Amino acid sequence: MQQGEVPTKTETAYRTLRQAILHTRLMPGAPLKLSALREAYGIGWTPLREALSRLEAEHLVILSANKGYTVAPVSLAELADLTNARRHVELPLLAESIANGTEEWETALVAAHYRLSRCKSPAENPEDFAITDWKDRHEAFHLALLAASRSKWLMRFYVQTKEQMHRHHRILGVAPGMGMAGGAEWKASPAYGLIRDALALEPHTELMNAALDRDVERALALLDAHIGLTQTVFAAAGFSEAPDAELATVDGRAVHQN
Repeated sequence: MQQGEVPTKTETAYRTLRQAILHTRLMPGAPLKLSALREAYGIGWTPLREALSRLEAEHLVILSANKGYTVAPVSLAELADLTNARRHVELPLLAESIANGTEEWETALVAAHYRLSRCKSPAENPEDFAITDWKDRHEAFHLALLAASRSKWLMRFYVQTKEQMHRHHRILGVAPGMGMAGGAEWKASPAYGLIRDALALEPHTELMNAALDRDVERALALLDAHIGLTQTVFAAAGFSEAPDAELATVDGRAVHQN
C-alpha cells in the first residue's frame, strides 16, 4: 500500500490481527473463532476472512478442516529451522554491508547503538511497554548493521524470518515458567542467565566495533553466536512446544471461543 493511502477494511483487519499474533496477544496455538474475533475487534465477516487467508499464506495462521483457524504454534523444531534460515540470510547481508559501508553508514550504526544503550533490556525491566521499546531499538540496531547491503531480496527474506522469530522471542515473556517476571525460580535458572547476558549491551557493542573495524570474520562469528541465542535459551529452559491456548487474548483480556 502506498504511503498516505487510506487502508481498506481488509487491510486494517490484516494489520490488526497480524500485530496481535506477532506480539503474542493472540497466543501460539490459540483457536481463532470468527465470531469471537469479530466481536473483539469490530471486524466484518468478509474483511476478517480475507485477512485470515493472507495470514495463512504467511504461515502465521493455520486452517484445518476439523479445527478451523488457529494461530500457528511455535516449537523448538520450527525455531531451529528459522535459526538456520536466518543464518543463511543475515550473515551474507552483514558481510556485504561491511564491504560497502560508508562513513554515513558508520555514523548511523553508532547512533543506533547509542539509542539501544539508553533503555533497559527486558531482563532488567519485564513490563510490556519496556520490552516493546527495547525490541524496536534492538531491531533498529540490527537493521543499521545491514543497511549498506545491496541485496533487496535477501533483505526481504531477513525481515520475514525476523518477524517469525519475534513470536518465539515474545513467548519467553509469557509462557508459564519462562516469563521475564517469573520470580526467583526463573531468575535463578540457566536460561535466565543466558538471556540476561545476551540482551546486555556488551555483545552488541562488540558486534558494532567489529563491523566498524571492518573485521568481517569476527563480526560474522559474533553475529552467528547472537543468532543462535534464542534456540539455546529455549533448550536450556526445557521448552519443546508452546502451551496449548484455549483462549485467545486481546490486550491481555480473554476472548472466549464460542
